[in-house]
Amino acid sequence: MTPSRPTSASRRTFLRGVGVTMGLPWLESLPVWGASPETTAPPQRFAALFMGCGINADHWWAKGSGATMELGKSLEPLAKLKEKLNFITGLFNKSATGVGIHPGQTGNVLSGASLQKGAELRGGISMDQVLANHYRDATETPSLVLGCEQPITGYHETNFSMAYSSHISWQNATSPVPLEAYPSLAFDSLFDNRGSRRNQSVLDRVGEEAATLSGKVSASDRARLDEYLTSVREVEKRIDSARAHKDKADDRAKGKDKPVVAMKRPDDGLPEDLREHMRLMCDIVAIGFQTDKTRVATLVLCRDLSGLFYPFLGVRDAHHSASHNDKSEAYERISRYYCSQYAYLATKLDAMMEGDKTVLDNSCLMFVNSMWSGSNHDSSKLPVLLAGGLGGTLATGRVLDYVGKGNDNRKMCSLYLSLMDRMGVKFEKFGDAQTRLAGI
Repeated sequence: MTPSRPTSASRRTFLRGVGVTMGLPWLESLPVWGASPETTAPPQRFAALFMGCGINADHWWAKGSGATMELGKSLEPLAKLKEKLNFITGLFNKSATGVGIHPGQTGNVLSGASLQKGAELRGGISMDQVLANHYRDATETPSLVLGCEQPITGYHETNFSMAYSSHISWQNATSPVPLEAYPSLAFDSLFDNRGSRRNQSVLDRVGEEAATLSGKVSASDRARLDEYLTSVREVEKRIDSARAHKDKADDRAKGKDKPVVAMKRPDDGLPEDLREHMRLMCDIVAIGFQTDKTRVATLVLCRDLSGLFYPFLGVRDAHHSASHNDKSEAYERISRYYCSQYAYLATKLDAMMEGDKTVLDNSCLMFVNSMWSGSNHDSSKLPVLLAGGLGGTLATGRVLDYVGKGNDNRKMCSLYLSLMDRMGVKFEKFGDAQTRLAGI
């Protein structure tokens, strides 16, 4: 079944400057999203944030509902978002079990497809790219596919390609969507910054139109516009610093006749401070959603078999090594840290008003991991969080437990069918599922 296309974005309101178009956030006194603010609903969006190698299961739990929901220690960063949260446990991908550890458990986390071993990649299109295809004619950027460390190459001992460990977004059965790890390049892709324009402020280039617009909108919209422009300026300044590191890395690579991607952080030009890197990537997703540049994003905070280090958490081991002691206090701090990144983006989206709702209210922000336990490489159930109500179509403030419901009733792809339904994409089946997820 071919899903219907959304209406064209040609009626959107933009700020335009030299070589740049900059979409506006929701303004009540302007018909930003369509014919009129009274008759046109804000768009729905979907983003997936991924963490590899499992979580600390002792502290990854939730009880109750709504404002009185109790959260485990690792989920405490989400305390202020309880009423907009769905804690889900017990879902799994059948094709990711019984195939060996790591890549075969990860490459299908958004597709549910059976993965092929050996030299030829073969799996399935991921649900984020199904949505990206649906919105392709409605937004300038069909999807943002971002990461905070470079992909790895080669083969695992299980004979699965390491591409499956590095990529969760797949445009078709044989091709992952290229992942952008550099914040400056991700930002430039949103604002069409090319050539010499990369060194020019986006806001300076649209300044004249912004000033004209500010004189035409209501006082409340003027304040919202100023807040938005200030937010973009702040991100842009941080991007300039990241761009300088990337440019130095490119020069360094030329001198050594060595590709940048083969270098270690920070010689490769990625931000040395991992916390800043992740926040920048979250900010870029937020700007993309707020301005309707894109409605779909995936962010691999850390890949499967991750080599990231966390000195700021007082953890000595790299991520993958630490996950082999997943019940430790150190790995709990790691689990909580990743939850805090998810909470940061959710909170940022929840502060962006769209009429009487927020961008988060009109979105679904998913946190997912490729396994439950890193020490046991257990993918028989996955940790899943959803934040946001997709424009009122998705109930929130709930704990949903599918453990013991039977394999046919706890498929991740059933969840994806249910979410895609709410976003206007209806298929009879997706991945390994032919039914929607009960209770969602």
